[in-house]
Amino acid sequence: MRAEVGEWLIVEGAHLGDHRYKGQIIEVRGPNGEPPYLVRWLDDDHVSLLYPGPDAHREHSLPHHLKLGARLRRGTDPEVRPS
Repeated sequence: MRAEVGEWLIVEGAHLGDHRYKGQIIEVRGPNGEPPYLVRWLDDDHVSLLYPGPDAHREHSLPHHLKLGARLRRGTDPEVRPS
């Protein structure tokens, strides 16, 4: 995998119903866009160093519905109030 700063990593759950992790690449530490990547995770804003496995793929931009879902779980979307 080759990626650039600003792209999104999506890590699928291993089993049906498992959580999908979404994070933005904030630093590429390998040569020529290769891993490892420093990733800020959308769900809780923590940062980790990641060597993506076969369950990961990258996106140039994150679809709006994925951004909204994470903000609702965190309760940080100013326009949508969780009940």
